[in-house]
Amino acid sequence: MKKQQESIFCKKCLYSTSHPLGLVLDSNGICTGCRVHEEKYELDWKYRFEILKKITKEYKSKNQKNYDCIIPVSGGAESYWVVHVVKNLLGLNPLLVTYNKYYNTDIGIWNLANLRIKFDCDILFQNVDPRKVKKITKQTFREFGSLYWHCIAGQTNFPVQTAIDFKVPLIIWGGHQGVEQVGMFSHLHEVEMSRRYRKDHDIMSIEADNLLSGESTLNEDDIWQYRYPEDHDLNKIGVRGIYLSNFLPWDPKVQDEKMIKQYNFRTTKLSRTFDTYEHVDCFNYMNVHDLLKLNKHGFSKVTDHACREIRHKRITRIDAEKLVKHYEQKEIEYSDIFLEWLGIDKTVFTFLLDRHKNNKYWELLDWDTKEWKFKGLSYLRRPKKETFNNKTINLIEKKNKFISTHKYRNDKNYITIGRGYP
Repeated sequence: MKKQQESIFCKKCLYSTSHPLGLVLDSNGICTGCRVHEEKYELDWKYRFEILKKITKEYKSKNQKNYDCIIPVSGGAESYWVVHVVKNLLGLNPLLVTYNKYYNTDIGIWNLANLRIKFDCDILFQNVDPRKVKKITKQTFREFGSLYWHCIAGQTNFPVQTAIDFKVPLIIWGGHQGVEQVGMFSHLHEVEMSRRYRKDHDIMSIEADNLLSGESTLNEDDIWQYRYPEDHDLNKIGVRGIYLSNFLPWDPKVQDEKMIKQYNFRTTKLSRTFDTYEHVDCFNYMNVHDLLKLNKHGFSKVTDHACREIRHKRITRIDAEKLVKHYEQKEIEYSDIFLEWLGIDKTVFTFLLDRHKNNKYWELLDWDTKEWKFKGLSYLRRPKKETFNNKTINLIEKKNKFISTHKYRNDKNYITIGRGYP
């Protein structure tokens, strides 16, 4: 049996060398993510913004009869900042595009409608037949432990296909996950969206056509809208996707709070993290999806949020660890909506959740009672069982406050209307 590689932790943040995106420690025990983050304090960002202006100027419509660029958006926080920069700071006329993930919250739909109105932009929706989406989700949940494959595949394919269809070659994305989390590239590399990165990291190396293999119940008609365009079509239009985070000192918390103040972006308290800004548009991302991440990789989204806040010097490593311990084992919410939508019962749901538990991070103590012991990254960092009362957590959160503006009005079903706020 192959021996599992030991996880070695960064001395600054909470990430380890087992991060699924890949992460390396230097001779001082500091990870590549933290080292690349240091560029935010070293680079001449005024100069880098001038580079961005020069790049985008080449794509401005000469006769103003077409859009200057395409921006993929959702009802989440990052979309507001990207549209703000593109329209107000760069002076471009963007076409907004959004893929309907079907797990929409009322806050997310409101944010999306408000985004279109406040910035006065045209927006194009992709609503894939929900019967196809459910078939795909059943298969990806069963085989890969992912109910989000269709979301990521759709969100990274629809903008590119739209660029070809509308002959608008420039796509402007927000933050680059590989750069922001693990320092996969330097900001100076100005890495762009590519077929390879999408496949290797966004969609877990699972292309749409891979879903047709083996004992799949899917067919061509189910998956064709998730198939990435051919190189010939991309090259004919000259499609390229740039990331704003390579040209601006990316700081989601600061950016999101500006958008709350300027454009009334709505936020809400989530059960499994202290961040009230990210993924408020989705019932599942911070719940079932987040639990699957914990099952497979030994850490959840709250660790990502904590590492980000450590790097931005807004929280200590010790306090970050306390927040992770407090939140990562919280019960998920809204799973009943997911079960009803997908058409599976709780027994099947629980079986699939357990099926995708990585034995590197989970030990089955009792087969009959299905009692598991968690041995994930927070356990490896601090094996001692710890609980922190609400007063301790509240004091930590008060020092680095996240704003919660609203509560979900409708938490009984997904909101699938795509044209505006119902």
